[in-house]
Amino acid sequence: MRSHLLNDTTTERYRASVTEGVERVAARIATTSRPFTGVSPDALTPRVEAVDLDTPLHDTGAALDELDELYLRDAVYFHHPRYLAHLNCPVVIPAVLGEAVLTAVNSSLDTWDQSAGGTLIERRLIDWTAERIGLGPAADGVFTSGGTQSNLQALLLAREEAKTDSPARLRILASEVGHFSVQKAAKMLGLGQDAVIVIPTDRDKRMQTVALARELARLDREGLIPMAVVATAGTTDFGSIDPLPQIADLCAQYETWLHVDAAYGCGLLASRTRRDLLDGIERADSVTVDYHKSFFQPVSSSALLVRDAATLRHATYHAEYLNPRRAAMERIPNQVDKSLQTTRRFDALKLWMTLRVMGADAIGDLFDEVCDLAAEGFDLLAADPRFDVVVQPSLSTLVFRYIPAAICDPAAIDRANLYARKALFASGAAAVAGTKVGDRQYLKFTLLNPETTAADIAAVLDLIAGHAEQYLGENLDRAS
Repeated sequence: MRSHLLNDTTTERYRASVTEGVERVAARIATTSRPFTGVSPDALTPRVEAVDLDTPLHDTGAALDELDELYLRDAVYFHHPRYLAHLNCPVVIPAVLGEAVLTAVNSSLDTWDQSAGGTLIERRLIDWTAERIGLGPAADGVFTSGGTQSNLQALLLAREEAKTDSPARLRILASEVGHFSVQKAAKMLGLGQDAVIVIPTDRDKRMQTVALARELARLDREGLIPMAVVATAGTTDFGSIDPLPQIADLCAQYETWLHVDAAYGCGLLASRTRRDLLDGIERADSVTVDYHKSFFQPVSSSALLVRDAATLRHATYHAEYLNPRRAAMERIPNQVDKSLQTTRRFDALKLWMTLRVMGADAIGDLFDEVCDLAAEGFDLLAADPRFDVVVQPSLSTLVFRYIPAAICDPAAIDRANLYARKALFASGAAAVAGTKVGDRQYLKFTLLNPETTAADIAAVLDLIAGHAEQYLGENLDRAS
């Protein structure tokens, strides 16, 4: 029905519908007492599957009532101070406003004749980010859907810049705790399974430059080509930052593309106290940033930055119906010339609104708060005999595990930690993540909410210990 189309005759309906939706979400957020209800897939799936999508409700209020039952009530709320699991942030209000605007106008950022001012806003934000990184006057970039796409495009550019007729000789060097998207990108780029060489890390979970130098020298001796080194500024599991200046030196020595995955650590670009942790990033050939992590933006909001704008030509394809070659000659700014995507949302508007309302310093201060909190959390864990904490945080991540007072089989401790995480999530009282360190199971706090306090961390640690102790008590009793 045409009455549902957003146009000049339906603006009042649009205003009323969106207002009603906003009020529902605001009510939920205002009354949410825990990050999750604990609903199970088995309980929720039948309710969703029972909806007859061929029979509309013909009423916005009724549809929102249904949505409340199927989604809003049981959503995982990242704004809650005891959501401590993954790299999900609470979002700032100016960015949410930007999301509402860009969705309604529905610009597509592929060509100028579909976006106009949106194109210029995105380009200005790319320039701003490149300036913050220090990439130099020839830098450029493009917004992406997330870090995985940014890393893929960076490695595509690196592959093309390697200029070889023998792709089987290409190698990518990355940290053992780097993001899995590097391996996915190598596969998608048609490289062999042995194309990614994993470099070990030191006790602080930073890439060992001695090991990197050794591998680069070996590749040189064997006639293999180091296509790229992927350094990480904020690993997913530990928040560790690789030694960027030393890695940059090695890349320069071997004429190797340096990509810095700063999807997590990019918040340091706005920090007034920790920017030096990114020293060396200005020497990268490409950089991944995820504003939807440490810039507190709604998903999705990410970008790939490159030192040399000319390298983006490797992602360019001219179609007569969209971006013909003559458009480039006429200097028409078509962003599709730089992107792996064609149709693309105006996600840059969220960051633009954030900077124009709050400013970069405010964003940096929020990120500094969670980094300070992680330091407090580390002190709590280090002083608590119930837990083993892996490494002092560089950013806002803590990796630890419950250790019982009595001597216990390490496999049983693994199971107790897994149980504690699942039981905690099922209770809805808090959400934490899990990972492995070596062969052992660990838990993880990813702190991205400035509203979380040290008291919240202490309370969640008590809950974890309680669940783990319950598991061990029940299972040891059963075993005996």
